[in-house]
Amino acid sequence: MGSDKSCVYGPRWEPTMTPAIRSPFALIPRPVSVTPGPGHFTLTAHTVIHCDAPSALCAELLAQRLRFATGFDIPVQQGESRTRTQSRIRLQTDLADSAGLPESYTLSVATHDILITAPRAAGIFYATQTLLQLLPPDIFRDAPVPGVSWSVPGVRISDCPRFAWRGLMLDVSRHYMPKSFIKRFMDLMALHKLNVLHLHLTDDQGWRLEIKPYPRLTSVGAWRDETVVDRYTNMPQRFNRIRHGGYYTHADIHELVEYGHRRMITIVPEIEMPGHAQAAIAAYPELGNLKTPLKVSGTWGIHRNIFRPHEKTLRFLQHVLMEVMDLFPSPFIHIGGDEAVKDQWKASPDAQRKMRQLKLASENELQSWFIRQMDDFLTAHKRRLIGWDEILEGGLAPGAAVMSWRGIKEGIEAARAGHDVVMAPHADTYFDYYQTEALHQEPLAIGGFLPLEKTYAFEPVPATLTAAEARHILGAQGQLWSEYIPTPSHMEYMAFPRAAALAETTWSQATQKRYTDFERRMKTHETRLQILDVNYRRGG
Repeated sequence: MGSDKSCVYGPRWEPTMTPAIRSPFALIPRPVSVTPGPGHFTLTAHTVIHCDAPSALCAELLAQRLRFATGFDIPVQQGESRTRTQSRIRLQTDLADSAGLPESYTLSVATHDILITAPRAAGIFYATQTLLQLLPPDIFRDAPVPGVSWSVPGVRISDCPRFAWRGLMLDVSRHYMPKSFIKRFMDLMALHKLNVLHLHLTDDQGWRLEIKPYPRLTSVGAWRDETVVDRYTNMPQRFNRIRHGGYYTHADIHELVEYGHRRMITIVPEIEMPGHAQAAIAAYPELGNLKTPLKVSGTWGIHRNIFRPHEKTLRFLQHVLMEVMDLFPSPFIHIGGDEAVKDQWKASPDAQRKMRQLKLASENELQSWFIRQMDDFLTAHKRRLIGWDEILEGGLAPGAAVMSWRGIKEGIEAARAGHDVVMAPHADTYFDYYQTEALHQEPLAIGGFLPLEKTYAFEPVPATLTAAEARHILGAQGQLWSEYIPTPSHMEYMAFPRAAALAETTWSQATQKRYTDFERRMKTHETRLQILDVNYRRGG
């Protein structure tokens, strides 16, 4: 952020801005520093965007959005124009500013000039998202809107995120979501300065990723014959008898990864192991522990089918992960590791033989060995393993990271052991939970209750951590498990506005957060969501 080196990730820095000051603009997430200035800048048919080479992609995305709504043919020019215009937007990266955070930026609005500066293109991009929110909400329309004054108030904004990991997880295994929706979802993430999309690609109910050496993973594993209706705990269970499925080809993934890259979003893939494996075992029965063939599951809950702890299974999963790494440049690869029921291992001669061979005392230690094989493999290929907090049981390799979902206690344990942590406690970040206690007013959900205010109040850094331990908190993530979220429209309803609250929790400084101020800004932000045709939940 220019010459301001005080913006750093994590809880080490507290802003000098008085926390009680009300934010003067309806910006979400709230910036670090906002100083109103005189006058205003107005977009016209003569406005020009000037950029340097590193910011060229950001400039084109900004120009595209401005052209849609204004109808102005706003040009993008690399370098300074010889003809000085009276209406220009300048994007400048300062690659020499090695100490500046890559996502930090400054935005200055004067009467004839908007200047955006940042150490890297990421900061430029986030500044353009702030600029769009300074314009009238109609800027988000996809067709020209007559009679609007495209005015930006004079202001100087200095901004940077509190955390490096600002994420949302989409479970596309329980219910497949089309590629077009994932792109739209990333657009909405980008608007809120969220930067990690965690795709839960495999589970008992579906395998969603093409793996070329194993075609049955998608020809068989990507499809189920039926899906349970109503709450799955109701007995007897009822099914809809409708085939459900789908998967993403290599071409789809390349397209999604590039789409996210242009919006500063990293896609983190998850391949579940050793539990949540029924779809894979249905495709390749030798990966399981039973002689009885399995089908892809059509019901929810914790399943007992688990990968066989055998060298052939490890080779299969490593082949899968090799292809995953080829498709996803993410430094982190998620391997699940949660809710692995060990009954089949206890009854399996193969599993018990492996335990004796490795001198392991329990099936939990066998899972730890299993995870370590994956960790060693990913580390050898210069990637980092991340998994749900059960992977802590039995110990972890130093480079592995933990996604703490059962609560904050597991995240504290991981941070104190020197592991990086993404906070994802279900009580605060599970967006598949109900948004009101008046359940009859809401679509069927898995249970739980997570109102907007509680999401907003979530603090990712436990007070019991020391400063050194707190540096291991990478950030936080909201989860959209899709057992009871069958459509893209329903997914939006469960995500928003809670995702906006999480965005502010992960971007803005904790001392600046005030729920009443957030509510005030959300009134304008809801207009933006309406224009974008987002099926958000009204009324908070």
